[in-house]
Amino acid sequence: MKGIYLDHQSSTPVDPRVLDFAQGYLRDAHGNPSSLHSPGVAAKEAVEEARKKVAQLINAESPRCIIFTGSATESNNLAVKGTALKNARRGKELAASAIEHMSVLNPMKELQKSGYMNRTIEVDGTGLIDTESLTQSVTGSTVITSVMYANSEIGTVEPIGEISGLIHERGSYLHVDATAAAGHIPIDVQKDGIDLLTLSSNDLYGPQGAGALYVKRGVKIQPILPGGGQELGLRAGTENVFAIAGMGEAARIAGIEMADESARQEKIRDALNSGILEIEQSYVTGHPSRRLPHHASFRFNGIEGEGLLLLMDSQGIQVSTGSACSSRTLEPSHVLLAIGLKHEEAHGSMVLTLGRSSRMEDVRSVIDAARATVERLRSLSSIWRKSDS
Repeated sequence: MKGIYLDHQSSTPVDPRVLDFAQGYLRDAHGNPSSLHSPGVAAKEAVEEARKKVAQLINAESPRCIIFTGSATESNNLAVKGTALKNARRGKELAASAIEHMSVLNPMKELQKSGYMNRTIEVDGTGLIDTESLTQSVTGSTVITSVMYANSEIGTVEPIGEISGLIHERGSYLHVDATAAAGHIPIDVQKDGIDLLTLSSNDLYGPQGAGALYVKRGVKIQPILPGGGQELGLRAGTENVFAIAGMGEAARIAGIEMADESARQEKIRDALNSGILEIEQSYVTGHPSRRLPHHASFRFNGIEGEGLLLLMDSQGIQVSTGSACSSRTLEPSHVLLAIGLKHEEAHGSMVLTLGRSSRMEDVRSVIDAARATVERLRSLSSIWRKSDS
């Protein structure tokens, strides 16, 4: 059975060009970037070249603003904890949107044990930041505010430039989780006024095991993993040269191909939307137009998302029903609850995220499979009631 992979928001396959570029560092190169001999110097050069490529993707003012980590989760932890702890004299309040990834929300909760206060910025029914809630939540004592560039579950893209202005008026640092957005839409950290920004290798068609944190010049943070002082003293541990080199090459390719590839995927996404919305009691989640070009997300009344995911997979189509980092729980998505859905509505979600392997000729197969799956699950459901019953 031909597979149709539509869960690129969870992880992208490594681009063959990236693998060709980086595999030498896995197979042959063995130098430690901190060593002074020639194999170490070669490894160091590979890391620094990758730093330049990642910096260019987001228009960072200097490659030295890029700190490599082991994942986006680690980058989010470093941004939140490192900034809050280093700047505690400025205040002990934290703010984050209600739809942030758990790797942002949980570190903020953990900081409460050290006397910090958390404030939640609400969103509207499409996932856009509520400006009034933001202005009330961010005060002169707020040391760091986290607002993601785009949400991986509902696809909504936030007006980061506007948000940045409001946050900086109140003296807070702005952290942006760009894991879902990077490589799909242009990101300019200087133009948008971003202080810290999180990236993930395996969301850019790079290897798993690498992430990056952009730290604007002048922003003070402290390491949360003490050790040997690697990565400009902010992230200890021997660098994963293979994964970092691959992430850099993936960032370079994404920067070159992003405009054309996003336009191609957007057409496929729109075709999926048109067909799936013909299913009875199906609804788009997220903003109808301010959304990622490769992202389609829906909810269906009367079904459970887990059953939908498994039945679609049995037909060779891989989809998601929420964040990959929390999909094994039985709780409804905090993102869908934040945009105002009831518990029973939030359970029936399906997320389709396109990639470089996605083709327009697969659209009909996906629509037909989704329709058959929804109808089958509803036929087995004791809670399903047709709209005219």
